[in-house]
Amino acid sequence: MSEPDSPSRVACLTRSTLSSAVAHLTRRDRALARIVRAHGAPPLWARSPGFATLSRIILEQQVSLAAARSLYGRLAKDLRGGWTPAAILHEGTKGLMGRGVTRQKAGYLFALAERIDRGDLVLRRVGRASDEDARRQLVACRGVGPWTASVYLLMALRRADIWPPGDLALQKALSRLLGLERTLTNDEAIEYASRWAPYRAVAARILWCGYLGERAADRRSATA
Repeated sequence: MSEPDSPSRVACLTRSTLSSAVAHLTRRDRALARIVRAHGAPPLWARSPGFATLSRIILEQQVSLAAARSLYGRLAKDLRGGWTPAAILHEGTKGLMGRGVTRQKAGYLFALAERIDRGDLVLRRVGRASDEDARRQLVACRGVGPWTASVYLLMALRRADIWPPGDLALQKALSRLLGLERTLTNDEAIEYASRWAPYRAVAARILWCGYLGERAADRRSATA
């Protein structure tokens, strides 16, 4: 089997290149291979690039995915004209807060909508930029930190070598992978993940897949 293309030659991961990269990693890392054997190959978890996806990732900051998904769904139905910068600007921070968004995140969403409306952030341009430049453009926005920018690059732009800093699920999954009783720090997780370059985003998907699979198994055991 030929090796997957390097990130410099792959604009974004596809199901085919993800499969090749998973095979590449599992041939070289027995621990990742155990996760794939137990839980299967990870999904692509692709999201459409654009304002709506970046906004949704902001809503996902420090809350459960289920809670963020529910809030996003309600807002998407209620916003006049759909989830667009114009709709967020029309709603205003007070309107967003009245629909269940926290004061802080309402401010983040409004600031992002303003930045895009003014042309200070052009997400199509971000999509064509290098990983580092794309991250730089995103974190210049209020409320878009390294984790949010990295998740956007990983899921919406499907970049191959992105590791989301500060992702607690990944830190827990990696700690469990290494048989540790404590949770690795962010810096420790970043350092360890460097061994998976240039496919850190693929390793992250494998770890997320295992983490979710183990949590589901734990819930089944608790209710049995």
